[in-house]
Amino acid sequence: MCGIAGFSGRFEPDLLERMSAAMAHRGPDDAGTWWKPEAGVGLAHRRLSIIDLSPRGHQPMWDCTGQVVISYNGEIYNYRELREALVAEGFEFRSDSDTEVLLNLYLRDGTDMLGALNGIFAFALWDARSRSLFVARDGVGVKPLYYAEVPAGLLFASELKSLLQSPEVDRSLDFAAIDQHLHYVWSPSPRTMLVNVSKLPPGQALLVRQGRVERRWSFYDLPYDQPVEPMSEAEAVERVRAQLARSVERQMVADVPVGAFLSGGLDSSAVVAFAREHARDGALRCFTIGFEDEEALTEGMGADLPYARSVARHLGVELETVWVGPDMVEQLPRMLFHLDEPQNDPAPINALLICERARAQGMKVLLSGAGGDDIFTGYRRHYALRQERFWSWLPGPVRRGIAGTAGRLPPGRELSRRLAKAFQYAGLDSAERLVSYFYWIAPRLLDDVYGAELRHGLEGTRAADPLLAALDRLPPGTDPLNAMLYLEGKFFLADHNLNYTDKVSMASGVEVRVPLLDPDLIALAARLDPGLKQRGALGKWILRKAMEPHLPHDVIYRGKAGFGAPLRHWLRGPLRELVDDVLSDASLTRRGLFDPAGVRALVARDRAGRVDGAYAIFGLVCIELWCRMFVDPPAPALVDAPVGTPTAGPG
Repeated sequence: MCGIAGFSGRFEPDLLERMSAAMAHRGPDDAGTWWKPEAGVGLAHRRLSIIDLSPRGHQPMWDCTGQVVISYNGEIYNYRELREALVAEGFEFRSDSDTEVLLNLYLRDGTDMLGALNGIFAFALWDARSRSLFVARDGVGVKPLYYAEVPAGLLFASELKSLLQSPEVDRSLDFAAIDQHLHYVWSPSPRTMLVNVSKLPPGQALLVRQGRVERRWSFYDLPYDQPVEPMSEAEAVERVRAQLARSVERQMVADVPVGAFLSGGLDSSAVVAFAREHARDGALRCFTIGFEDEEALTEGMGADLPYARSVARHLGVELETVWVGPDMVEQLPRMLFHLDEPQNDPAPINALLICERARAQGMKVLLSGAGGDDIFTGYRRHYALRQERFWSWLPGPVRRGIAGTAGRLPPGRELSRRLAKAFQYAGLDSAERLVSYFYWIAPRLLDDVYGAELRHGLEGTRAADPLLAALDRLPPGTDPLNAMLYLEGKFFLADHNLNYTDKVSMASGVEVRVPLLDPDLIALAARLDPGLKQRGALGKWILRKAMEPHLPHDVIYRGKAGFGAPLRHWLRGPLRELVDDVLSDASLTRRGLFDPAGVRALVARDRAGRVDGAYAIFGLVCIELWCRMFVDPPAPALVDAPVGTPTAGPG
């Protein structure tokens, strides 16, 4: 787990050092750069040593024959098996690292090597023979990769802030990305907040020559194009249990101690149950969040801590609690800086605080339960979608009437918010309705918030929604639940959950692994009958049954709890001053994106309880703070000021 950066084209070598320094937090153990002026190519690397801690793991790394060199971020979990096969075929190794396995695998298979990898990765490999740069990102998108095509050539990096070390990268805002951040909380790949910067989508690769992309292709897509595999419930339970155990065992490979997140939910508990069997000296250190603020219980975040303690006692693992309270809002500017994107979700603060505590305890690797909801179901929208069979057959005018009624429900209670979310888009056709479940705010509530320039820049872009376009890639007749899970994994998981998990963990010098997203487990889950995943109101039914021999019953069958913070309470309390400052008329007028009167009206209606605009208001705050850090010169810079203090630009 590291940070990579580099270029192909007409750039100066000192740019490599600046790009590397901008992400120094990703690799506190070692750093290196390599530049070949006559080829116009340069690679930079920041190392967090996990496998082969010796200097032999230094990057950028050449193969033994001096033909290819790589800068690589990630872990290849099947590297030992691949290495054995390569050694048997006569390939030489000078280290015990998975990095050198990638080099030799490329020498053997070329770009087809990607199909052999089980792991998380983003890498750039220079082939001196063909004078080409090969860039790739893992199939699920656990590891990030940004790139920019500019007049001088192509730049790439693990973090956007590294690309901004080049003055050639245009910092003009992408209006469609702003719109998507407010609707979805994240921007679907390949868009970023900057028109000149793209995210390489998961499972895609580039071949670059002389600073220009010669070929771009997809080598992996989530396997929801395969038919459902007939199997009994008992067989499905056993296969899920066995595959999860194998996935966790694979991801325990490390030359340093491995710990885990343990929220007390099913996903993290399931991972810990199998991980403890492979922990060093039989000891597995786990970390959880404890809320000091009772308001957390009113916004769908159940009391996780008793369940986490119950699991820890049941499994005999160590558990350390990281206590958080309203003062955690002070971490907001730092969170946004490390995320590289203005994701308006407070959950990354929790992950950041856990990773910092883990690193302070000497832990470099943590296992996460991320992904369970995205492959086995578990979100409330999955249940709501399954209930559509009771009303989706109604005529269009009737469904539109239901939608109108839902849109007028008072948002003060959690039940009202959920009913409104479930039915306010009932009048749309099936594909648009499926996509609407991912909205965090009704588009109509933003109509008066957008300024004239932003509205003009968005004309025609909503019709080209990438989530809607992605549904066209699925075979006709795909079950709606599997179609939703496809969107979960392709966008919500990759562009939101995995992005923030990587960024805040690497800000702390910690690697987070996600066993539930092992490609073999994903493939198995995709082949299961949807009724084995969502059964009535119970999500993850098959995973619950699989874990019955391993976990307490009350942990397995508890309700869904959020991993976040009481945002609605925050906006009316600890964050009220920040909202009024950052979204002041002067601030909004200076930025020119949002209409001051429209924003004032939205904030007033939210505070009066007439609309649920919390995430949109938080999104507006995050976008402005992000612009101060990444757009206003000199960028990027962390706004190093207490929350609520007026700031005209970066500190």
